[in-house]
Amino acid sequence: MNTILLQPTDVLFFRDGRPMTGASAGHTAAWPLPDITNHALHAALHRAEFEGVHAHGHVQRQNNRARTDARKFGSLLTAGPFPVRVDLDGQVTWFFPRPKDATVAGSVTVTLIPANRPHSGAAGDRWTGSSLPDPLTYAIVSTQPPSKESGGEAWIGEAAYQAYLNGQETTNAQQYVRDTDIADQEAQLGIAIDPETQTTGHGAAAGKIYTAHYLRVRDRWRLGVLAEAMDKFNGDPGKKRDLIPELICEHGQIVVGGQQRICTAERVACGGQHLPLPPGLARAADFHKLPNGKFAVKWVLLSPAVWPEFPEGDLLRGAKRNPHPGGWLPNWVCPTTGTVLLRVVDEAERRRRRSLDYGGNGYDGNQNAKPINARIVAALVPKPLVVTGWALPTGDDPADNGGAKSTHLAVPAGAVYYFEAGIGSEAEALASALNWHGDTAGTAIKNRRSTLLGEKGYGLGVCGTWKEQG
Repeated sequence: MNTILLQPTDVLFFRDGRPMTGASAGHTAAWPLPDITNHALHAALHRAEFEGVHAHGHVQRQNNRARTDARKFGSLLTAGPFPVRVDLDGQVTWFFPRPKDATVAGSVTVTLIPANRPHSGAAGDRWTGSSLPDPLTYAIVSTQPPSKESGGEAWIGEAAYQAYLNGQETTNAQQYVRDTDIADQEAQLGIAIDPETQTTGHGAAAGKIYTAHYLRVRDRWRLGVLAEAMDKFNGDPGKKRDLIPELICEHGQIVVGGQQRICTAERVACGGQHLPLPPGLARAADFHKLPNGKFAVKWVLLSPAVWPEFPEGDLLRGAKRNPHPGGWLPNWVCPTTGTVLLRVVDEAERRRRRSLDYGGNGYDGNQNAKPINARIVAALVPKPLVVTGWALPTGDDPADNGGAKSTHLAVPAGAVYYFEAGIGSEAEALASALNWHGDTAGTAIKNRRSTLLGEKGYGLGVCGTWKEQG
């Protein structure tokens, strides 16, 4: 994937669907979510007016008629943005959200760990008298005394993150930064505009003002994004091209966020053979063996993930769907037993499945797929993020007036999920299924474990290991 560094030329404005009226500024100056930069690149591709672009046909039912909607640039894949510091000597350091189980400032020492459980002796029995939700069986406890500290810096550098995954420590102060080290927040007052007349002080905007917060990124900091758009030239699958290098040869300009704020975009070399994301543990020898003989695998989110609720009902052509609460619990985990529902499918089987009709014709997703003997036992999940937006009219359908997009609650980056795997090979299979790089050496993004918005960079994670408190 292409590595792109975005440098704002002005303050940035990011808002979600929460109201901005009076003294309520909404949520307008937080670090941008992954879909923000994805939408920025998608809009830039449309503005570039490339020739020979492949159009994806979609048949929809609207107003009792069939309509074919040709959509472009569906191949766009992105990851990020992550804060990137460019030092005066040219050294580039990527930063990632602090894992929520390491709460000491200036350190990556794990301070929140799963506790050994007093139980009745039955297999899988939860803590006696606990309020743990199904299917969790371990509680998370702190090794530190109570404190009013905020839990350490929000961002840690590549070296510190790798030390965290390896169970090591680094005290290099340059590896730990707070939000205020990256950007400042600026508050401004604005006057509401009447959408009908595009004037202020009249109609629906009469007497209305609002407060907005803006993000002013400091000089040495950039927004780091990974992106590719492998497009079929004139629809020919044998002639594919990546549109990102054509969009950003070396330098360019991208409109990012609201109010038409511009960033200078620079496409740079990664500086190594792997992408600038921390690789996770992958070998059986890397994972601790628990007293019960199981292998301890933990999965830490590098980017937010969205797992929607699935009500009980039918899918296309009568295929039954099992209900799932979603929310904090991944949709690929059984909500009653905690069993990991992901399966191992080799590349030959994947190629065969691409030619099948997934909606019917006797399709069985478990055919030629090996299950992974692992289950979730604990989770450390912060408060959710609100993911929403606003869609403009497409212009090719009078019935499409745009409007607010669906609102989702996402699990924030830094959340930690703890698993037990039966044997070493099962731990390796689980790590291969959860690590963003899969079974590669960090050369490609293979897994995006968010049910929704994975192509926009949601659901990237890395695997580490854990020990229970005795």
